[in-house]
Amino acid sequence: MSFRVSRITQNGLSLVKLQDNATNTIITILPQYGALLHGFEIPVNGETLNIIDNYSGKEDVEQTLANSYKSSKLSPFVCRLRNGKYTLEDEEFEISKKFTDGNAIHGLLFDKPFKISDEFADDNQANVTLKYHFKHEDAGYPYDYVCEVRYTLLPQSILQVETVLLNLDTVSIPLADGWHPYFQLGGNINDYEFQMSSDTMVEFDEGLIPTGNLIPDHRFSNPIRIGDLQLDNCFVVHPVEQRPCAVLYNPANGAYISIFTNNRYPYLQLYTPPHRKSIAIENLSAAPDCFNNGMGLYMLAPSRSQTFTVWYKAGVAEND
Repeated sequence: MSFRVSRITQNGLSLVKLQDNATNTIITILPQYGALLHGFEIPVNGETLNIIDNYSGKEDVEQTLANSYKSSKLSPFVCRLRNGKYTLEDEEFEISKKFTDGNAIHGLLFDKPFKISDEFADDNQANVTLKYHFKHEDAGYPYDYVCEVRYTLLPQSILQVETVLLNLDTVSIPLADGWHPYFQLGGNINDYEFQMSSDTMVEFDEGLIPTGNLIPDHRFSNPIRIGDLQLDNCFVVHPVEQRPCAVLYNPANGAYISIFTNNRYPYLQLYTPPHRKSIAIENLSAAPDCFNNGMGLYMLAPSRSQTFTVWYKAGVAEND
């Protein structure tokens, strides 16, 4: 078979490996820490490049995951929730797990151990399904739901990441979904080019919380060099079938990552860390603080599920 699934251990981390021998593409997933994407390796100019900025080993994950959130699953809310508080049907809730700035951030599953529930490989794909059952584990989110993540490696170095959220509670529950991958294409992000299908930015206050205003922003409608741009912003994207909603490209080596999605992920958050070696490109189903502002908030009815899907295609651009 061209595709296969295996289990490996690297630097103290137990990983699931999806491999396509035809393209020499390798995906590695870390179930123990939020089912995060640990590796997306592709051949670039005779060498192997991991386009995911990941953790060096177990000690690195345990010491820095709660500050960096590299490749974390964002659920049941995304980005910042102001002071960790929200009101639902006249009842006030406060998330107990807080970030250093006093807000709740990036959900409640980023450090949870997901269990492998299924895996499969044939000549056309390799996939693995991971699940976490959240059971009233935070007083500020006293609900019962399942988060299932399925990674599928397809031909032509395409990775499909599908998230299914299932409400097992007796009431409708507030939900948002997202991802927090950092992409690296070699060198410095200042030299990368970026484009996305957006003409609108979500205005933030000084605490990175949406003000409720939307600002016209056409900077990325065509590919532009990132240069010294410092970004920690959320944009409204307009996904079009079979066209990427965002493309990151390194002219120095031709490496690129194209991101495809649908209207379930209508927001894209960008963050440029100070080291400038990678950039976070985060597909979001809702805006930050959506439990308060309602921007993209989904109320999932009892016994119902919702699916969110993103596709990543990586490779090397052909010379003109």
